Parts: sequence; structure tokens; C-alpha cells
Amino acid sequence: MSTCSSVSRDTDEPVSGTAATARTWLLLEQSGPWGAKALTSSHLDPALGRALEAASKDTGVRIALIRRPGRHADRRMPATRRVYAAHVVPGNVWLRSASTSDPADLLDLDFAALGRGDHRVFDARLGGRAHDGAPLALVCTNGKRDRCCALLGRPLAAELATSGVEGVWEVTHLGGHRFSPTVLVLPYGYAYGRAEAHSLKEVLHGAREGRIVVEGCRGSSAWERPGQAAELAVRTATGEYTAEALSVVRTAGTGSGWEVTVAHADGRRWQVDVAQGAALPPRPESCGASVLGSPARMDVVAVREVRMTTALAG
Repeated sequence: MSTCSSVSRDTDEPVSGTAATARTWLLLEQSGPWGAKALTSSHLDPALGRALEAASKDTGVRIALIRRPGRHADRRMPATRRVYAAHVVPGNVWLRSASTSDPADLLDLDFAALGRGDHRVFDARLGGRAHDGAPLALVCTNGKRDRCCALLGRPLAAELATSGVEGVWEVTHLGGHRFSPTVLVLPYGYAYGRAEAHSLKEVLHGAREGRIVVEGCRGSSAWERPGQAAELAVRTATGEYTAEALSVVRTAGTGSGWEVTVAHADGRRWQVDVAQGAALPPRPESCGASVLGSPARMDVVAVREVRMTTALAG
């Protein structure tokens, strides 16, 4: 029987412009099994999970649970849990790490400030500090969300971990089951689909050096989907792979087409026309879907560099 990921791969569905959106990621270590909505269906206190969902709503912060690769059913929770926070907007990218013995401490965070990119609230409450280790590779493995994430994600996470790659974690949900295995790389916040161990090692090596690999990239979570596709198109057109070189500064349009302005840190700008299409033929958007659908796709129609002119005062 075909899976959603095999159908997506066989039809060569584009991955660009399909990443989850979040300006800031907050990651809490939670071992053991995860349900479909992991914050409220895991060994984490469900009341705490609901409170965290409410506190982070509309702040730009996305919360996910993480665990070490390997056997996880009913694994005992260590006395202290690892917590990460990462802001992924270019010009203010950071990754902080901390430990806590009580996950309820996260409720004391100022989520609005975190979403704006202020890590001082994280540092002050949890003793956070700059993460000085390898980039994080978060591999979606939540089979309760979609079986492809477990069937394809868990072996990838295990292979990376056993081969000595640092910074590998399993994560609860990154969206886009049909692109499994899906991976989010921090600190820069770029997501990848149909990931393989050898290509992901190249991605992580690039991230360590402040470079972005565009092959297999779904986009940066800092931007909405049209902006994700536009930014990747500019990178491809110009050969600019420096992580924080490009920003999406304007998106104008409707639900079917947009004009996206992408700016370079050196002042150059591009106008990118993005149209929303439909992935055909109809296919399962997840393995649990009861009906076939035609997922939206972001098609880049044109990339034009904008020539800046300087008005001379009379």
C-alpha cells in the first residue's frame, strides 16, 4: 500500500515553500511515547501542555517536544531536562540552551518577548546561555501524527546518532508528513524534506559554517510560505548561500498570487512573483487522511532584481 510520502516522491511534488512557520522555537526534552498532539498526549502533564499552548498562542513561538534517538517507550525521564530556544529571523539569529528539573518553569517565560527575539527572558528564568555545540538536527519521528514520520524519520535519526553526528534529536511535529523524513536545522531555522543521512551531514556542515544548502530545502520558518519559496529562488538565482544574507521584507498579494520583496544585507533587492498552484493528481496529504486532496504548492514565476536609484536633491 502506498504511503503519503511515497506518492509525493513519485509525483515529484516540490518541497520549496512548505516549511512550518515560527520566528522562535522552544524545545523541551520529554522522553517516552508521544501522541498525535504531543504537548497534551505524552508523559508531560497534559494540564501543563495546555497551559503552554495557551501561553504561546499568537506570539510567534512554536513549542515542540524532543527526545534522544533510540528506544523510547516508557524511558525514565532524567532528573534535569534539556531546553532550547532559537530565534531564526536574520539579523538576530540565536540558539540558547538550558536545563530544568521542572518543566512548569517554562510558564514563567515572556512568550511575546521570545517571539520578538529577546533571549534575556529565557536566560534570566532558566539560566540559559549561548549554545556552543553543533547545530541541532531535529528529525520528526512522531508516528502518531503520521506513520511515515516513524517509518522514515526514526531510522534516519538513529543512523545519524550512531554515526557520531552531534546535535541530533527526535522531534514531535514539523508538518508536511508527505515529505518525510523531515528535519529542522537550528540555529538558522531551515527545514528539509526527503532527507538522507549523507545530504543532511552536508547541511549540518554548512550550518556550522553559516551557509545554507538549498537542495531539498523546504524553506526558513521565519517566513510565510510565499516568502520561503521566494527566498530560496533568490538564493538559487544568485548563488548566495550565506545564512543571514537574505530577508523577506514585504509580501503583497492574495491567496493565489504574491509579489515578494527579498532584500540582501548589502542593500540589493529582488521582486519575486509567486503563484499558488495545486499538487496534482489528488493524493493523500497524510497517511491518516480519509479523502484525497490537492495540496497547495508555491510556484515561483519570476525573479527580478530591483535597481535602486538615488534621487539627487536640487
